[in-house]
Amino acid sequence: MKKICVFCASAPGFDDMYMRSAAEVGYMLVNNGIDLVYGGAQVGLMGAVANAVLEKGGKVTGVIPHFLSREEIAHHSLTELIKVDSMHQRKTQMAELSDGFMTLPGGYGTLEELCEIITWAQLGLHNKPIGILNLNGYYDHFIAQLDHMVKAGLLRQRNRDMLLVADNPSDLLTLMKAYQAPPARPLLETDQQT
Repeated sequence: MKKICVFCASAPGFDDMYMRSAAEVGYMLVNNGIDLVYGGAQVGLMGAVANAVLEKGGKVTGVIPHFLSREEIAHHSLTELIKVDSMHQRKTQMAELSDGFMTLPGGYGTLEELCEIITWAQLGLHNKPIGILNLNGYYDHFIAQLDHMVKAGLLRQRNRDMLLVADNPSDLLTLMKAYQAPPARPLLETDQQT
């Protein structure tokens, strides 16, 4: 993997651990020769991961909609800052630029990005690894919800298994590097056909 897209909060959170961990992810990417692709902001966890990569001499590509750039949250010290017209274009551009996706703690926007990119994988639109960094159990309830969806028969286990989970950055990167996408299957097959 040459480029990883990181989804994360534009807020710092109440615990300093979140900002420190975001910086740790940035350092890890540089140490592994991986460039960062992210949402282009200078604030919150987004800014922390970007600043860490830049501090260590790594490359950072930010993708931000014009309306957010005008709010002065855009990071103007990046290797490249791509401005787009909409949130939809932002996600598409980040996906095209990246070889994998890592999700750090965040809010609605982070969850929306994660759910869309895993949906694209489920539909066979890409076969890139997607991971959650479950810092201090941040995503425990979300993961439990996914498992509940499988038990209810509304999410296939093989699609649930596409989402990689680890509680530290290096373990998650190891899982992502080893990821093998499942073979494509008909979209409308029933579980009895598997």
